[in-house]
Amino acid sequence: MGEPARGVASMVAACTIWGLSALYYKLLDHVPPLEVLAHRTLWSFAFFAVVLGLRGRLRMLFAAIDRPGKAVRILAAAFFISCNWFLFILSVQTGHVTEASLGYYIFPLVAVLLGFVVFGERLGRAQWMAVALAAAAVLVLTLGNGVAPWIALALAATFGLYGLMKKRLAVGPVVSVTAEVLLLSPVALAVLWVYQRDGGAYGASLGDSLLLMLSGPLTAVPLMLFAYAARRVTYATVGLVQYLNPTLQFLVAVAIFGEPFGAYDAIAFPLIWTALAIYSLATLSRERAARRAVTPSSADPTGVMRPRSEGAAKP
Repeated sequence: MGEPARGVASMVAACTIWGLSALYYKLLDHVPPLEVLAHRTLWSFAFFAVVLGLRGRLRMLFAAIDRPGKAVRILAAAFFISCNWFLFILSVQTGHVTEASLGYYIFPLVAVLLGFVVFGERLGRAQWMAVALAAAAVLVLTLGNGVAPWIALALAATFGLYGLMKKRLAVGPVVSVTAEVLLLSPVALAVLWVYQRDGGAYGASLGDSLLLMLSGPLTAVPLMLFAYAARRVTYATVGLVQYLNPTLQFLVAVAIFGEPFGAYDAIAFPLIWTALAIYSLATLSRERAARRAVTPSSADPTGVMRPRSEGAAKP
């Protein structure tokens, strides 16, 4: 199996774990979501720290937060990802996994908007059309159900802001996430001290204790698979395969958890799927154009690739 194939396989594996993770959190729906989040934070840090230690990269962890500016940015990222984790756990426990899947569907479009607002990135006609369709889907759900899909919007926003915080961090994904959960660990310990004082879930039964400990590798393994894949496949491939995550969440919610899927959902979700199809096709088109703009024959004597001239033949 070549590098690209291994990358795609790793990407599929990561998105499958994320997409099916609602099944795991459903097993802990009798544990308060804040307590589950605290355990997820601490066991994730323990797992990541072991991985970095085995790789001899623990020094990189402290280098990631050795200056106030870097530490503040990682702390902000930690805040947004912890909010995202909490909202997903809450959505499972309250029967809103369908809405959670909607949030991860619209996240790429929220990221596009954040790029436009924060970095002044230009949006093409297809991207604006995709954003408009997503907005129409949210409007349909809001008018039809009498309330906005707040969980979906909050999940998409927190994940988008998390990516925004990490955009300018010159730190690898495993090191940065380890630094994030390290900074969150004191808060997690305080939360667990309160819960354990009043009879927390950990230690109450072997099953619950093992499930809570499993939250560490369940968080870490797909992230490492994703990081491995991202270095070996194209950006467009990453974008397309990652839709497997909310699709599996959606199927788990409707087919296994039996969550309702009403008439307004039947209008909103196809609008979102259409928006994502338009957005994905536009992304693929841009990537093909970028590849055509650089060819081996356009390399200079130093081996640096240069854009092709307009009259150059296609490969």
